[in-house]
Amino acid sequence: STDLTSTVGYDSIIQHLNDGRKNCKEFEDFLKERAIIEEKYGKELINLSKKKPCGQTELNTLKRSLDVFKQQIDNVGQGHIQLAQTLREEAKKMEEFREKQKLHRKKIELIMEAIHKTRNLQYKKTMEVKQTCCCFLLCGLTLLTHAQTVLKLAQTKSSLEDSDRSYQQSITTLEKIREEWQKEHIKACEFFETQECERINYFRNALWLHVNQLSQDCVQNDEKYEEIRKSLELCSIEKDIDFFINLRKTGSLAPAPVVYENYYNTQRNPTPVRSPVPVPISRRAPLPTPASAPGEPDYATVDGYSLI
Repeated sequence: STDLTSTVGYDSIIQHLNDGRKNCKEFEDFLKERAIIEEKYGKELINLSKKKPCGQTELNTLKRSLDVFKQQIDNVGQGHIQLAQTLREEAKKMEEFREKQKLHRKKIELIMEAIHKTRNLQYKKTMEVKQTCCCFLLCGLTLLTHAQTVLKLAQTKSSLEDSDRSYQQSITTLEKIREEWQKEHIKACEFFETQECERINYFRNALWLHVNQLSQDCVQNDEKYEEIRKSLELCSIEKDIDFFINLRKTGSLAPAPVVYENYYNTQRNPTPVRSPVPVPISRRAPLPTPASAPGEPDYATVDGYSLI
């Protein structure tokens, strides 16, 4: 500003820096809130995988797939809890960066406040001396015009010279202070600009890192889900049916037919009925391939992933 005592430009810079600090605080709070959500979600997943029954009476290969499924869901929950801790650590780093900048900037602000105060006081003093000098000059001209004695003339001239000398000294002092203030102002602006560059760079990197952490979490979760898909690929309908049969079988022969016995007419000599020979149970035909009903998903493999 052309006004020597104005701080409009400086105040605008300080306001912008304060806004930047506030924006960092908002992102810091965002990370903390996200951490709370991730931790709660992770704990809920773990509780779900441990406490909620999910095919607990299944047998053999499908049972193993379900065990893998529950274990990986537990792992996903653990991953979300770990992510929550990571987000808290990042929020802490942002807080430390923000407070560090605040501390460094405070030192410069104190220097600028002091030099503003000195500059304004000297400017005020100079203007007062200037006003006094002008008054003495006007009064002196009047006295010189109406001078009555040599003594009054000498006194007036001396007062005018003292006033003018004081005014010159005040101007000289003000100029030195102005130069010092301008030099400090430039240094402060350069420092503030450096800080703002650091803040934008740190903020951008923090946001980039946060997105990478979320992407990494998704990748890790997909790896856990891939374990479930691999386990399901090993799930064999034929093996599970055979496993159940071998586990619960009661024998390999069918029951013999029931033979009629004549208890009513014991005098007759009935033709004896031969007891049939037990017939072994033949092996069943191949199991049918499960067909998908209308509206149900098909079994498929896409890009190496088994999808249902």
